[in-house]
Amino acid sequence: MANQHSHNAELDALHLLTQLVQTIEVGLVVLDRQFRVHLWNSFMENHSGQRASQVRGKRIFDLFEELPEAWLTGKLETAFLLNNRAFTTWEQRPCIFKFPNSRPITGQSPHMYQNLTIQPLSNRYGEVNNVALVVYDVTVEANHRQALSKMSQVDTLTGLANRRMWQQHLEQEFERSRRYGHPSTLMVLDIDHFKTINDTLGHSAGDRVLAAVGQKLGQLLRKSDVAARYGGEEFTLLLPETTQEQASLLAERIRATMSELVVETDAGEASFTVSIGYAPFHDGLKDNKAWFEAADKALYEAKRQGRNRCILALAS
Repeated sequence: MANQHSHNAELDALHLLTQLVQTIEVGLVVLDRQFRVHLWNSFMENHSGQRASQVRGKRIFDLFEELPEAWLTGKLETAFLLNNRAFTTWEQRPCIFKFPNSRPITGQSPHMYQNLTIQPLSNRYGEVNNVALVVYDVTVEANHRQALSKMSQVDTLTGLANRRMWQQHLEQEFERSRRYGHPSTLMVLDIDHFKTINDTLGHSAGDRVLAAVGQKLGQLLRKSDVAARYGGEEFTLLLPETTQEQASLLAERIRATMSELVVETDAGEASFTVSIGYAPFHDGLKDNKAWFEAADKALYEAKRQGRNRCILALAS
């Protein structure tokens, strides 16, 4: 009778364990040394679309061609040989299994971000003939972290890059142009008499104008260009693969577009002009700071000559 009771207790425990394995909100996969599937829980079924009966006994790399076979094999072999647990995070490799993101939001990855634990499994003799892959869905955390990272790089008022982000692009573009000799132009733009807008219509109207300028620049520039709010009413534009002639045409187009722009504010309509200075890259520039200063001096000259104009920097 005692043996029967013990046997029933073991069955109950096994039943509970099976429920846990099947209902837990992580993926559980058990592989043997030939990387054949021995366990495939409900999480894996639901997100892969493949039933356990379909995958059991089959080699995991034959089932999912997108798996990074060389990388994952190295991790698995280490687990088998050294009996060591291994971890990877979405920051190292965003997704191991390309499962669809079950809660996609505009602008976010279509795939599930995953953390992975590789756990060696010993038999009763201490031999490691199986490993478990534990797959965690960290999509919410990853999207949150990426959103915070993006916020730290973007000027929230205009939607353009902020000064810190733009500085990084400037340094990279300066080195690229210096090394490969590709044409590139740096442009600095300033809203004329911006203080008057703030004084007559209020600071909220000034913010509307800044936002409108940011939006319009986003429409006028290519995806490869980098526009940033440098500070106050000053904007910077980094234009890779842009010659002096092309920059001249773009500067004039921007100037003319801004002069025709009418911004609706709570205090009335706001019209304005901009002044632009631009400096093509050349070998005489000693560093990216000198490049910016050349464009900034050209902007100052545009202001001095009466504003609402585009001035080319003098090569020095």
